[in-house]
Amino acid sequence: MLIVFAAVVFLLLIWLMLIYNRLVHYRNLRKTAFADIDVQLQQRYDLVPQLVETVKGYANHEKSLLTSITEARANVLSAGSIAEKVNADNSMTQALSGLRIAMEAYPDLKADQNFLQLQEELADLENKLAASRRYFNSSTRELNTSIESFPAVLFSSAFGFKKEPMFDLGETRVILEKPREIKF
Repeated sequence: MLIVFAAVVFLLLIWLMLIYNRLVHYRNLRKTAFADIDVQLQQRYDLVPQLVETVKGYANHEKSLLTSITEARANVLSAGSIAEKVNADNSMTQALSGLRIAMEAYPDLKADQNFLQLQEELADLENKLAASRRYFNSSTRELNTSIESFPAVLFSSAFGFKKEPMFDLGETRVILEKPREIKF
């Protein structure tokens, strides 16, 4: 009888270990996914000053736009937590969308080879960043599903796991959904 009890306890411990290891796996996937976003944000952070300097040569009177981009860039660098980085990235995305609208008013700027190259690099970077965000949200969904699924739901909070937020636009969504006004 003692052997049967010991075997049941042993199997229960193995089962709990498997649940815990699966949750750790998904948590680490999520962290890795956010690290990928961080890499893309750093590349964007490094590229933006080049783009801003090129635009400055053509658009001196767009200083408020360029200032907002510079401030958003600084916020990305100073952000510590995932939530702060998401908010800083949303600000940067909003500022860069303003730059895209402003450059439409400068045909000479659109013909400048340096600007075109920087614009292509930024567009490529934004696509990579979007892909990284999708992967992060996928990893977050897998983690959250694991945490909320039976039987892990019985133990996940005891193991220190909690539902994690997705990468979303937050309050910036309302601003980005409005059509941009183009002024010439």
